[in-house]
Amino acid sequence: MPNYLITGNRKLKGTITTNTSKNAAVVLLNAALLNKGKTVLKNVPKIEEVNRIIEVLESIGTEVSWTGKKDVTIIPPTKLDLSKINYQSAIKTRSVLFLLGVLIHRKKKFQVPQPGGCRLGKRTVKPHLFALENFGIKIKTLRKHYQVTANKLRPNKNLVLYESGDTVTENAILAAALIPGKTVIKFASANYQVQDLCYFLIKLGVKIEGISSTTLEIQGVKSINKTVSYNISEDPIESMLFLSIAATTNSSLTIKRCPINFLELELLKLEKMGFKYKILRQYKAKNGFSNLVDIKTFKSDLVALEEKIEPRPYPGLNIDNLPFFVPIATQAKGTTYIFDWVYEERAINFIELNKLGAKVTLVDSHRAFITGPTKLRATEIVCPPSLRPSTIIIVAMLAASGQSILRNVYSIERGYEDLPNRLVKIGAKIKKID
Repeated sequence: MPNYLITGNRKLKGTITTNTSKNAAVVLLNAALLNKGKTVLKNVPKIEEVNRIIEVLESIGTEVSWTGKKDVTIIPPTKLDLSKINYQSAIKTRSVLFLLGVLIHRKKKFQVPQPGGCRLGKRTVKPHLFALENFGIKIKTLRKHYQVTANKLRPNKNLVLYESGDTVTENAILAAALIPGKTVIKFASANYQVQDLCYFLIKLGVKIEGISSTTLEIQGVKSINKTVSYNISEDPIESMLFLSIAATTNSSLTIKRCPINFLELELLKLEKMGFKYKILRQYKAKNGFSNLVDIKTFKSDLVALEEKIEPRPYPGLNIDNLPFFVPIATQAKGTTYIFDWVYEERAINFIELNKLGAKVTLVDSHRAFITGPTKLRATEIVCPPSLRPSTIIIVAMLAASGQSILRNVYSIERGYEDLPNRLVKIGAKIKKID
């Protein structure tokens, strides 16, 4: 696995641009199998998570090709061959779960490998199974696979989700899209990747009402056979990474193409911590739906909030953005209370920053207190096996005096494209080493 060598405690400056969304890209790659025609996804991030999904799709007979610099063309085969599925690629990504909602439209009986992805404690798949059984689907959990039977699919006008999860909502949408009739999904996630999936399916002819709300009405169609192209939206979690870097290193940066609808609460929390920024301009994304802004940050004196910082489903503070407040809190005067209630074990990884001189006190597997400001110092750390907890170590290392080594960075490269070189362009000293 590759490693990063980082020399920190440097003031950064310049402009960095937000890439398109990992979480939208992986669901749209799977959703392309609903279309018998040619799908072109524009500006796909070149990251390891995308590579794994492409490997899985190719292994079952799908024609997938990169066209131009960052566009991906997907042409499904007439008949999928699941006997040749790339098991090793499939188990490395939780996104393989989307095959449950997609393949029911292609086969009456099949198996899907159980997924991997970030290790964040107990991440049950039962909400997926509960959602899909409402369409007449039977799923049996085997030791390494899910065995799926979909003999007679039916729409559902009162599908109540067991939890308001992003991937659960997307799987229900994928299932409903090709079942003629009306499906109503309640307690749906309205997060950015869910909205991207909805807008993509609308281009394919599926009628969807209630986008950005927690109740979706979907009028499924019998078949889709179109040539379609779709521009993926920008990633608010990547924008938050750059905001976290700016705040933690006390640097003035310009961050372009930030999807503001999914950052407003994060920015408000930062503003109340003393973080100074200015929105330079507002405009639409290339897909015509997402609202983007350019943000300029300024040097700031940070203070801890009196209230806890916790995530919520959209429109709350994004669950994936919560960890980025941890390195910020190391530079804020006072004690910051982070409550990561969603995952049983993600907060445990926050204490990795103590190796850099932070003062993170773990109360239990969900709660941490961070006392600041502290002077961070370089060290060597091995990445935890999850994306966001690994990425906040980079943020802290960029603020730490001396030369740090971050080992086994596959977790980071699952979600961020060419990150070292992009950070070098704003003055960071970071490079990939063996």
